[in-house]
Amino acid sequence: MRTEIEFAIQPDVIPKRRPCVPVARPNHVTAEEFSVFYGPKEAVRRVSFGIRQGQVTAIIGPSGCGKSTFLRAINRMNDLIPNCRAEGSLTLQGEEVYGPWVDVTSLRRRVGMVFQKPNPFPKSVFENVAYGARIHGTRNRRGLGEVVERSLRRAALWDEVKDRLNQNALGLSGGQQQRLCIARAIAVDPEILLMDEPTSALDPQATSRIEELVGELRGRYTVIVVTHNMQQAARISDYTAFLYEGELIEYGLTMQIFSEPEQKQTEDYISGRFG
Repeated sequence: MRTEIEFAIQPDVIPKRRPCVPVARPNHVTAEEFSVFYGPKEAVRRVSFGIRQGQVTAIIGPSGCGKSTFLRAINRMNDLIPNCRAEGSLTLQGEEVYGPWVDVTSLRRRVGMVFQKPNPFPKSVFENVAYGARIHGTRNRRGLGEVVERSLRRAALWDEVKDRLNQNALGLSGGQQQRLCIARAIAVDPEILLMDEPTSALDPQATSRIEELVGELRGRYTVIVVTHNMQQAARISDYTAFLYEGELIEYGLTMQIFSEPEQKQTEDYISGRFG
């Protein structure tokens, strides 16, 4: 099994810079028999697993398997879709995400999100990053400036834009725009960063920079990445969840999933036999 799978995902799938064994941490997000429905269709089917705090978790699987639906459930973005409902338990540090008492605005501050295509506002670089801080009460210019610089540094973008803060963000390259969106997401100090195919619209060089950034964010945030790119999942993640037709087929350490998966279906998928 090892030889066949390793051949399918070579070369350089798991770079040496990745930690071989992630640090043991408690669950940050826990799903128990959790389902998401679009009308009568069950898009996510009674999945149960825990996402470790401060680690990078990749969610892989073919198109339409429920990856993005599960991701958006964590900050309740699915609430914006008509006839979408959730069943079962999904908790954030033990608190039910779908409890009737939950303030969704506060939840989304705790759980930031970066989308498939860079979507900066048609405003200056400064105003893009300061946007969330303004909404949550930071008003004075000095305080906003500190937030903007700190967030851009964490997103590894400060040195490239520090002299362009008042220029329109739409003038940045695609990779810079995506890092700007990451800076905007982390400006409000979330606990979790959701990333839905964050490099699918980028060139290889920009993709590599985003992957490096994900590694730099490890530990400071819990990062959950949906990706079709299995090589990317192997490179950047500590844990991997494989979904197929809405069901969780296998979940575990990335090194194990990509070298010695327990399920034949997982082996077939990462070996390229389907998907």
